[in-house]
Amino acid sequence: MAQASRPHPTACLALADGSLFYGHGFGAIGETVAELCFNTAMTGYQEIMTDPSYAGQVVTFTFPHVGNVGVNTDDDETAVPVAAGMVVKWDPTEPSNWRAEEHLSTWLARRGRIAIGGVDTRRLTRAIRQQGAPHVALAHDPSGNFDAAALVAKARGFAGLEGMDLAREVSCRQSYRWDEMRWAWPEGYKRQAEARHKVVAIDYGAKRNILRCLASAGCEVTVMPATTTAEEVLAHEPDGVFLSNGPGDPAATGEYAVPMIRGVLDRGVPLFGICLGHQMLALALGGRTIKMNHGHHGANHPVKEIETGKVEITSMNHGFAVDGQSLPDGVIETHVSLFDGSNCGIRLKDRPVFSVQHHPEASPGPQDSFYLFERFADSMAR
Repeated sequence: MAQASRPHPTACLALADGSLFYGHGFGAIGETVAELCFNTAMTGYQEIMTDPSYAGQVVTFTFPHVGNVGVNTDDDETAVPVAAGMVVKWDPTEPSNWRAEEHLSTWLARRGRIAIGGVDTRRLTRAIRQQGAPHVALAHDPSGNFDAAALVAKARGFAGLEGMDLAREVSCRQSYRWDEMRWAWPEGYKRQAEARHKVVAIDYGAKRNILRCLASAGCEVTVMPATTTAEEVLAHEPDGVFLSNGPGDPAATGEYAVPMIRGVLDRGVPLFGICLGHQMLALALGGRTIKMNHGHHGANHPVKEIETGKVEITSMNHGFAVDGQSLPDGVIETHVSLFDGSNCGIRLKDRPVFSVQHHPEASPGPQDSFYLFERFADSMAR
């Protein structure tokens, strides 16, 4: 009996070192060039693809069951997918979940994002861990015609994320108000009607669930663009200022963000930062940031709070980190990663100013760190 022929590859992932991974394309047709990372989360692929912190990156999912619950409008962390593309072990199945509104492949195609399935993601993940986050070109062509040499050349030509200010690209263009709170059964998303604190949130690429957590903590939230000045922030007379997550090199974004943060600090306003906001605060206080080998991306990262010894399982997504050795006097390191000892939190010794590298809002991920939003609210109540 003749053996059935295997379908030809319809997608190709080319690494800058010349490695080629062929598979089955889905989502949009075309090419994209980006940095490659891997994410270990077992849930939340939709939230990951719409997290603005993934701008300029193709995400390899180590968990094989991606796409099996479909997608829905409630789980978007921003209006459109921001990650450049996705790499998965198995092709997405038909969705099987009562909340599903659309197939993952259809959603990706409609949003212009390329994906490849049928890839040995274990081999790819090992390569990322050993060699660092590589530059890649990802192509999807139903005819299967790929110029491998040209794709490798495009991957090698990618400038990389160091020195790149991506926060300006993903930030909102004008200010807006936010009052939607965290999702709760059976009501869904309720509105904050009894806010106790006025908060200005600086949008470096803010996830919606961060804003929901602020609203749920009793905050009236005004979201402002990344390039907002200290004078514009303080004109709102906020009780506190929040610095959001975001993509790119913190040193590049810091060119305009650091002066704003220092202006707010000079007024003594309580301040809370997450992810890129954490890195921006560290730079404003005199620390420095470094590019990591392959970053932290996942929903199972153990972080230790130094002062209490408590260990939290957290959600993380960052390729740069604060250099804990660079922190000046008066800035206390509050959290460290139990994976590699890297800095995960700081605070000022005698003022209500603090930040963390991990994502306490989860989406996806554990909810161990929700208390940080209440801590921020408490600091504004004093």
